[in-house]
Amino acid sequence: MTVRVRREFVFDAEPADVWAFISDPAKRAGAISVVDEYEVTGDRTATWHVRLPIPVIRSSIAVETEEVRTEPPEYVKFVGKSRAFRVTGEHTVSETEDGRARLVNEFVVDGRLPGVESFFERKFGDELDNLERALERDLGLA
Repeated sequence: MTVRVRREFVFDAEPADVWAFISDPAKRAGAISVVDEYEVTGDRTATWHVRLPIPVIRSSIAVETEEVRTEPPEYVKFVGKSRAFRVTGEHTVSETEDGRARLVNEFVVDGRLPGVESFFERKFGDELDNLERALERDLGLA
């Protein structure tokens, strides 16, 4: 089974400021609660050390991420691969009619171990809430 999640946020901010946050792999990783630590390993790559609270996983999992498509200042797509799951994330920044910033987030997770997909089904909303709050803090809106 594949888990797909899409959520849109609108901020009272400049789209360029939202782009500055969402295009930074360290800021994206730092906003996610199950990411214990991360290392930026290259211009377009990073390793996220993810700890999922499911029975078959007893330690953190290294997720090798790579930005596979970037179109500044509006679109970034990354792919993360690990022994437990594969995740694809897409972030699109645009300006609303009233001049605010819109951020559309889309994620697809394919689990490779039992319990991974059900975890993401239950928790993806919470993780997107974390992303929204981190962005609000970064933008000075919180």
